[in-house]
Amino acid sequence: MKVVKSLLLGTAAGLIAVGGAQAADLPVKAKAVEYVKICSLYGAGFYYMPGTDTCIKFGGYVRADMILGGAGDYNFQQGANAGSNNRLTNYYFGRARFDFNVDTRTATEYGVVRTYADAVFTWDTQSVTGSNPSAISGTPNTSAALGLYHAFIQFAGFTFGRTVSIFDAPWQSYPAGGPDTIPGGSNHTNGVNQVAYTADFGQGITASFALQDETSATNGQSNLWNVSSGTAAQFVTGVYGANAWGGTRSPDIIGQVRVDQAWGLAQLSVAAHELHTAYYGATEVTGHPSDKWGWAVQGALSIKNIPTGAGDVINLQAVYTDGATRYNFQSLFPQSFFMFSGSSNGAYQSTGFAGLADGVFGTATGIDTVKTWGLRGGYTHNWSPNWASAIYGGYAQLRYGTTGKALICTNFAAIALAGATCNPDFNFAVVGVNTVWTPVKGLAFTADLSWSRLDQKYSGSIASPGIATAAKPAAVYELKDQNSVAMMLRAQRNF
Repeated sequence: MKVVKSLLLGTAAGLIAVGGAQAADLPVKAKAVEYVKICSLYGAGFYYMPGTDTCIKFGGYVRADMILGGAGDYNFQQGANAGSNNRLTNYYFGRARFDFNVDTRTATEYGVVRTYADAVFTWDTQSVTGSNPSAISGTPNTSAALGLYHAFIQFAGFTFGRTVSIFDAPWQSYPAGGPDTIPGGSNHTNGVNQVAYTADFGQGITASFALQDETSATNGQSNLWNVSSGTAAQFVTGVYGANAWGGTRSPDIIGQVRVDQAWGLAQLSVAAHELHTAYYGATEVTGHPSDKWGWAVQGALSIKNIPTGAGDVINLQAVYTDGATRYNFQSLFPQSFFMFSGSSNGAYQSTGFAGLADGVFGTATGIDTVKTWGLRGGYTHNWSPNWASAIYGGYAQLRYGTTGKALICTNFAAIALAGATCNPDFNFAVVGVNTVWTPVKGLAFTADLSWSRLDQKYSGSIASPGIATAAKPAAVYELKDQNSVAMMLRAQRNF
């Protein structure tokens, strides 16, 4: 019995010793888990990146659009083939879009260091040219696209990278919603590369200065016509010659002052825009006109807390340009286009076309700048926290100079019939209404109806050579003002 007892005690002692040895191999204390912590310094949605003092926020939206009677998303009926008004014309247009943005902020002894990036992934309804569907990047049967609207760093008052222009009003070209083609002010909603500095004087008063890369047809450069190479086939599409920009020389120089307070906002913006052409002909020996500077000035006013209801707002702006047309007929407005409809004077059909430009020149002439002015505005009324309606409009005029007009009209003579008059000037107007239903936070359904009108100044009839991409034959066409009605239906979920 004593032997058994001794054996049991010895076995227990051995097990305890082995257990102690195994326990000695384990860490004394597990490392603390770094849970994601809320960062309340910069508003809702920010979190500290684990192990750092940098706050980060993810956001974006998913959107589905249906356009009835327009062109693209969300344009008036113009060009091939929305403006053709025939069997090649889409009666509807769809878009699905995913937007994703990342915002980071870090507090330093110099102030907050911020980075921001915003990318969009889009699928659009295909257009039709002749019998061929559109292609993106050489790939047939697809209309998928990737865009980068913002990618910038902010530090000590400076902004480096791509974002909206300091020239723009905060609402871009949407004073109360509406299509992408409302004239009457600038719009860089897709972003523009820039270096900017903003000084904050307190009480909501700021002043900004920027150098912007506007050397892109999608940003600040309108056409710079060399009309010596113009053809009749181009003319009837609103293209009055070669778009003869030279290489980059100077970025656009932008200045802005703003007062932003509880009652609303007031802003004054100015821009200088250099016109630097290529050559009169195909080679250096043909010479070139001297460079010329265009300019633009814009005022914007937003009035909040008006008596009609909580959250109601009125947005207004006006602009004048000389040699800087894109600051009025903005980045999403087509810079040459045509439209067709019926005729009552015996012609095959009626047509209206327009060409926009910063300037015009011909062989051995200087640059004749193009002048424009415009205004736009909108009023939004909130019926309840879930329902809002708005009315908006825009109007602009474009005027060619005497020399530029004479050069363009020399080419018009090749298609003019007896009694026709040449005047490339035009006016353009947009008016519209919309209603937005927000059943829950972050989810909105919108119906937006707009009417656009081209008031062109040509008159009489022309012998058009036709437009093959629009299936338009060579025939007699009446020169006539044109109209477009379009509706956008949208569902959008912000997150």
